[in-house]
Amino acid sequence: MAKVPAKKKETPKKALKKAPLKAVVVAKPAKTPAVTAAKPAASKPAVQKPAAPKKSGTYFYAYGKRKTATASVRMYTNGKGVLTINDRTFENYFPLFVDQDRVLSPLRVTNTQKQFDITIKVFGGGVHAQAEAARHGIAKALLEYQADLRSTLKPFGYLTRDSRVKERKKYGLKRARRAPQWQKR
Repeated sequence: MAKVPAKKKETPKKALKKAPLKAVVVAKPAKTPAVTAAKPAASKPAVQKPAAPKKSGTYFYAYGKRKTATASVRMYTNGKGVLTINDRTFENYFPLFVDQDRVLSPLRVTNTQKQFDITIKVFGGGVHAQAEAARHGIAKALLEYQADLRSTLKPFGYLTRDSRVKERKKYGLKRARRAPQWQKR
């Protein structure tokens, strides 16, 4: 008598691979006006930005940098001292007093706080680096406005681009200079 080989049981994965694919069509119910009106309007809380009016007129432009943060500064003449950053109020964008003081320091040193309306677009880096980039941009824009302010701003270091950035990681090390722990035995 000859032995008949037993049939192997198929695993569920193999059975799925062999099964032909079938398209499934799901009909969407028609939307009724009553259903759409019944949804709450504020289902997702929206972050409200105060709508800053578009400024027009003559302005002085400068670009400030710090680490990987960059700030594009426009100083409009005949202003009232309004400062907006990324279409938000100054106090809203920089809630910490330290950062607010950093940004306003070139204006305070030159006594020009209430002469300009300033709009700043900052991106990249962290909050503190963005504040220092904004300070650098404001100081450079003040120079565009009046070159005589150089002698006032230069001793405070507001015109110097702080070029300190994070050092790159080297091969064989864990960070830029941190070596793996050495074990004697």
